[in-house]
Amino acid sequence: MKTADKHDKIIRAATKVFAKKGFFNARISDIAKEAKVADGTIYLYFNNKYDMLLSVFEEKIGRLVNLINSQLEQEDDPRRMLEIFITTHLREMKKNKNLAEVIQIELRQTNKMVKDYRNNKFSEYLNIISMIIKKGQAKGVFRRDVLPGLAKRAIFGAMDEIARIWNINIDSEYPIDETTNQVISIFLIGILQHPTTGKS
Repeated sequence: MKTADKHDKIIRAATKVFAKKGFFNARISDIAKEAKVADGTIYLYFNNKYDMLLSVFEEKIGRLVNLINSQLEQEDDPRRMLEIFITTHLREMKKNKNLAEVIQIELRQTNKMVKDYRNNKFSEYLNIISMIIKKGQAKGVFRRDVLPGLAKRAIFGAMDEIARIWNINIDSEYPIDETTNQVISIFLIGILQHPTTGKS
């Protein structure tokens, strides 16, 4: 019989194995071993490895979407909203290095199934950034010449690179609090309507 607990256990195991071995080198048997279930049990929950990978994105990133949206509901200042997104994302990537690794590796592969997926939950996640920027532009807080679709990718790209450095160097010279403050200040100065650069 299927259970939510076993499903979650397999998702956690898949995230860890994909991060450690990469999607193409990972085997169903590796995931089953990590989850401490029989190989055949995997197929009660997932059709194949691609289905499992998409489920990792759907569930793990879905939780990030819900987490950030719940925080943004309490805030109306676009500057503070962007700070919340950046802070939450970096803290979650620092805390869950396996997920960070899976995002970095698997979002760069060319499989059609994953490409199709990118139009769903992960796009919803990135669109939170463009929503914040559009809100800031409407309020006259952010520059109107900034393209939200480009800005969201630039911001995510910066955060993704930081997470990559954290993954390959546990004792990184970029501590989380200082890193978060730096990323926030760099992007806010770049998109504010009147950057505080000392110029009038």
